Amino acid sequence: MTEKEYNKCVDLYSDNLFRFIVKNLDHTEDARDVVQNAFEILWKHCSDVPFEKAKSYLFTVAYHNMIDHVRKVKRISLVEEFREEAKVTEQKIHNARNIIEKALKRLSDVQRSLILLKDYEGYSYEEIGEIMQLNPSQVKVYLHRARAHLKEYLVRMENVI
Repeated sequence: MTEKEYNKCVDLYSDNLFRFIVKNLDHTEDARDVVQNAFEILWKHCSDVPFEKAKSYLFTVAYHNMIDHVRKVKRISLVEEFREEAKVTEQKIHNARNIIEKALKRLSDVQRSLILLKDYEGYSYEEIGEIMQLNPSQVKVYLHRARAHLKEYLVRMENVI
C-alpha cells in the first residue's frame, strides 16, 4: 500500500471505524485512542497489507484493541462496580434510545459488536466474518442469538415502563 492509498483509507474508513468503536466503548476519548492505534498499526504494516484488504484489516485490529481495552478497564473498575451494585436504585426509563442502549449493554462484547456491525453499520456477513475472524455461518448464528436476547429484553414490560 502506498502513502496515497493509506491517506485514502483514513478518509474512507476513519468515521465508520470511530462510530463502531465509540458505540461499543461509550467513551469518546478511549474510542479515539483505539482508532488512532489501528491506523498506526496499519501504517507500520502498510507494505504487507494490500489496499483492497485495508478496511477489514483496520476493523479487525480496532476490534481486537477494543477488546483488550475493555478487559483492562474491567480489571481496573471491578471493585467500583461491586460498590455501585450494592446501592439499590430504581430508575424508570421512558426514552427508547436509552432502552436500546441498555439492552445492547446486556449483550456480550461479541454479540454487541455483531449487532453494531450488521444493523448499525450495514456490513455483510462476509465482511463481519473477516473483521471478527468468524465464518459467515457463525456470524449468522451469533447474530440470531444476539437479536433473540435483545428481543427477550425489549418485550418485557418492566424494562419499558
